[in-house]
Amino acid sequence: MTAESQPRQRDAERTRAEILDVATAEFAERGLAGARVDEIAARTRTTKRMLYYYFGSKQGLYLAVLERAYLGIRSLESHLEVDELAPTAAVRAVCDLTFDHHEANPEFIRLVSIENIHHAEHLRASPIREGLSGATLAVLDRILARGRDAGLFRDDVDALDIHLLISSFCIFRTANRHTVAAIFDRDMLDPAMRDHYRRMLSDLVVEYLTAHVGRP
Repeated sequence: MTAESQPRQRDAERTRAEILDVATAEFAERGLAGARVDEIAARTRTTKRMLYYYFGSKQGLYLAVLERAYLGIRSLESHLEVDELAPTAAVRAVCDLTFDHHEANPEFIRLVSIENIHHAEHLRASPIREGLSGATLAVLDRILARGRDAGLFRDDVDALDIHLLISSFCIFRTANRHTVAAIFDRDMLDPAMRDHYRRMLSDLVVEYLTAHVGRP
């Protein structure tokens, strides 16, 4: 790569990242059908033609947004250092990571909900789809294996079971925030309740993994 081409590549990468940032907010707020490419272009000081140059189509841009959202949490999971922790502490670390990420990234939750409305048809077509489960399950597999070997964890659950258990609460807490508040008059994202819910999640998962172990 020549010295002249390096700045152009950096500019292209910055432009692409800026487009994805704005498109993430637009798709999360309005969905795939409601999002407007013209609005995304205007907010990124670029053109509709340039968006299509980078992403091919509106659906291509939406898929790029979705892939980046999933890769964000997978990157955090793959860098989580849990191998030196006791199995139960490692489980709590995974719970805390997921809890913190989903709370800090409500747009991720909305994008997941939108893609489920579309029966995951775009995600199924993604060339990186098979790799999206790798980091999550690899980390949990190692933790569960160590816990079983130590006689701490039950042996009738797998990594996907635990991933679903953790994700279900973390997603529900954000996705259903407004309906829970309307019906029960409780804001699940109230900072005063944060530590309570964070601890409740990890307690539930650890209790499930350790229940009845060693009992007749």
